[in-house]
Amino acid sequence: MNLNGLFNMLAKMLVRSAMDAGVDYAARRGKPEAEMTPEEREQAKKARDLAARAKEVQKVTRRLWR
Repeated sequence: MNLNGLFNMLAKMLVRSAMDAGVDYAARRGKPEAEMTPEEREQAKKARDLAARAKEVQKVTRRLWR
């Protein structure tokens, strides 16, 4: 692998990690887990699950259009 490919791979890993952290933060609405009510925790879990399903759909769609 050349240096450009290595850089692209590392950049994608960094962006993916930042995206996951941002989705989790948005699902929690900025609150730490300890300060959330049980209803808020359930809603945050549903939001994370929905984001995970959206990622899977995105992967499948990319595969179809190759």
